[in-house]
Amino acid sequence: MYFITISEMLGTHGEKIARQVAKKLGYTYYGEGELFKVAEEMGFLEDVKKLNEKGPTLFEKIFSERPKIYLNRLQSVIFEVAKKGDAVFFGRGSQLLLHSFDCAFHVLLTGSVEKRIERVREEKRVSREVAEQMVRRSDYDKRGFLRFAFDEDWLNPQLYDLLLNTDKLSSDSAVRIVVDAAKSDGIRACGRDSVRLLGRLSLQRKVESALLEANIVSPHLFVTVENSNTVRLYGMVNSQEEKEGVGKVVKGIKDTKKVVNDLVVFRGSMGA
Repeated sequence: MYFITISEMLGTHGEKIARQVAKKLGYTYYGEGELFKVAEEMGFLEDVKKLNEKGPTLFEKIFSERPKIYLNRLQSVIFEVAKKGDAVFFGRGSQLLLHSFDCAFHVLLTGSVEKRIERVREEKRVSREVAEQMVRRSDYDKRGFLRFAFDEDWLNPQLYDLLLNTDKLSSDSAVRIVVDAAKSDGIRACGRDSVRLLGRLSLQRKVESALLEANIVSPHLFVTVENSNTVRLYGMVNSQEEKEGVGKVVKGIKDTKKVVNDLVVFRGSMGA
């Protein structure tokens, strides 16, 4: 089982290249539409749509937990999809989410601002002024999204195994380079342990988003997923009612078969 993540700077033919790489390797392609379909099946479509590779506004970050819910559910979708095997992911922070897996190969498509503006102008049939604004807005949004989601610079070269400057490369040439590089002996196949880990990560994000949505936010409450469908709750709560309420929320999550509720009721003040 292998994964390829392809990230792009707007104006580098990223989607076209990602689709062709998937086709050449016989992998399943997951771009926006494909991930939206999975999100709909999981009941997360509206939340995932609202986190469209943009960071939340300052107001949202300060006064709302909604951006965290959107992010947790997007991550759950990607982990769920990755369990299915050989895949090419286009964008959506997949290069960070799958970075720790040895079976993942991460690609960034880059290009000069001028070349990218020229391509966007031709592809979208817009003025140079509009094309330039589209390119700069895209860069700004992606920078904000990765900073919010992972506290990371999306152009950090250490996040990627291959960086391709597409200024002088045709799409076909870029596809050949990525496909050849992805066949490197240094990329090891993911085994059953990785599949199980992806399942636990997916369920963990579902639990975290459900608790946030239920307005259950506490620095003293902790959650672990101990196998593909068992969730353990531990830490401290203020009352038996609160303990039971947390357990009820988690039990209501699809794919949760068992909840081990080790929360301790603490009668005194736990502080901030």
